[in-house]
Amino acid sequence: MVQVSQDFAPPFKLIAPYFIIGAIFFLLSTFIPLSINLENLHYMDSSILAWTHILLLGFVMMIIFGAMAQLIPVTLEVGHFSVEFYYIIWPLLLIGTILMSLGFFFYSALLPYGGTIVLISMFIFLAEVFLTIKKVEKFNNVIKSLIVSNVFLFLGVIVGIVLALTYAGAISADITLLLKAHVFAVVAGYICITLMALSLVLLPMFGLSHNFSQKPMNLAVIIMTIAVSLVFLSGVFNLASLDYLGYILSMISLGLFIYEVYLIYKTRARKEIDIYVKSLFVSFGSLFLAIFLTIAYFITYYQPLILTIGWLMFMGFFAFIISGHIYKIVPFLVWFEKFSPLVGKQKVPMLADMLPDTASKFQFWFSLAGLVLSTLGLLFTSNDLFKAGASFFIIGAIFLFKNLIYMIRYE
Repeated sequence: MVQVSQDFAPPFKLIAPYFIIGAIFFLLSTFIPLSINLENLHYMDSSILAWTHILLLGFVMMIIFGAMAQLIPVTLEVGHFSVEFYYIIWPLLLIGTILMSLGFFFYSALLPYGGTIVLISMFIFLAEVFLTIKKVEKFNNVIKSLIVSNVFLFLGVIVGIVLALTYAGAISADITLLLKAHVFAVVAGYICITLMALSLVLLPMFGLSHNFSQKPMNLAVIIMTIAVSLVFLSGVFNLASLDYLGYILSMISLGLFIYEVYLIYKTRARKEIDIYVKSLFVSFGSLFLAIFLTIAYFITYYQPLILTIGWLMFMGFFAFIISGHIYKIVPFLVWFEKFSPLVGKQKVPMLADMLPDTASKFQFWFSLAGLVLSTLGLLFTSNDLFKAGASFFIIGAIFLFKNLIYMIRYE
């Protein structure tokens, strides 16, 4: 298990906006599917592009950046180069995401402005991360993985701004090819490799796991790095022959990631199946199903599978792994800041006391019902099933926001 330290933890008031804004964007993203007609839907549809950016930039990236503000110094065991940078990053990311969403929905001329502001926020984030890593004297595999993932974020953002300019009509480029490079660099290169690295820190810490092999995860990161590099080069230089090898390697990498999580789960000392563990079950179950459906797509070329796979990755894998960790990370950070100075002086709450038990169960079961129904709706092109699932997701997202505020304001 990776050794961690709280000596360099930033104040919670720095991190709280990232979680609150992320939960609001997640709630907003659950309303958009209600306006979608599956019979005329394509992955390049402007409503799909808007939904994707609201979910990934507003929810996934916002939460990851907030978590990284806490976890980078904890994992690297050095202080931030400048923790004040994080006070700038979230407002820029917020404004950029809003402008890009409006650009996709209503007025494409806003896309370059939104993209540029997002670009600036991510450059500030990357500069802070790399300048902090520069202070590290001993590099382990987690730190190396974070370096790789942030390099892919840099490349993905650069291609993203070119896409925004192309979509707005300012320049001419092949959107389909560049979109492939952009999606793989950001989603597989940054988000997936970052989740792999953080899983090697957080899952053993929360499950009290010991004496498990890290080889599958290390191999998964190496293979994913090769896979993303191949697809990125294919997208930028139009080398279609590299695509399939990249797709196959990425599925192998994700399979190894699931196997590593199984090893960590198998060696855990904490046997309780709480809301966190249940969320991980759904998250990695969605990832496994997405891999299976990807193989099925390359055999059958059944078009609805493309959107179904993307939905499972975003609303199954990403949404559940993040919501599960919110129930672990936020109570811990609030307890650490508010109550740890009072230990030994007065009675302080346990972490479990800070979790809204019934409301968190409502959030989990409504979201799970939403995932199952909406996935079936996409798979069989049923608008009724898809929108029924989206409705359940809305209720789950409302509970997630309510529970987050409850934990942050716990006294």
